[in-house]
Amino acid sequence: MCKTEYAVCGNPHLLEGSLSAFLPSLNLAPRLSIPNPWIRSYSFDGKEEWEVNPLYCNTVREIYPYSNSNRLLNIVDMAIFDFLTGNMDRHHYEMFTKFGDDGFLLHLDNARGFGRHSHDEISILAPLSQCCVIKRTTLLRLQLLAEPEYRLSDVMRESLLQDPLAPVLTEPHLLALDRRLQLILAAVGKCIDTFGEATVVANDTARPQSQA
Repeated sequence: MCKTEYAVCGNPHLLEGSLSAFLPSLNLAPRLSIPNPWIRSYSFDGKEEWEVNPLYCNTVREIYPYSNSNRLLNIVDMAIFDFLTGNMDRHHYEMFTKFGDDGFLLHLDNARGFGRHSHDEISILAPLSQCCVIKRTTLLRLQLLAEPEYRLSDVMRESLLQDPLAPVLTEPHLLALDRRLQLILAAVGKCIDTFGEATVVANDTARPQSQA
């Protein structure tokens, strides 16, 4: 059944779908649902501040916990993941309360990912392009996956072959990953040209010094 409000329709009879994984109950694994600072406007009446203010990240940096933790770097990681998959619908993220403010982000609700393989929605990268920060470990992984012998599309293709629903992604979606990866690296390069590598690339590989 195809209706105008659906994002995809069968062609002619196959329909794209998504799978869901359920987390433990909140009683067993308490977690918080936190609005994404780069939440997208969901109406035609107006736009969010980040969509019209290129200096929006300066405001975010002054708000706790983005002001004194790794949360902003994790938000940039999440934006990179969403850009690679083409997911424009990241209005919230979640965190397990047990790990406090520096816990990892839960990327739930990815159902809008891998929609239009032919379109790269650059606005998803706003946290990266506006804040101009990225983890060194993230950048190193992206650079490795851009090398011919470790090309992201090849790595994904090989990995998904082990899936019971293989091939999972169509070839155009796999090739889109390589194209989008180059756009991410270009955005990082532009930031480095503007602000310098020492400012843009956060060294998250350094081990904390042990007490004497």
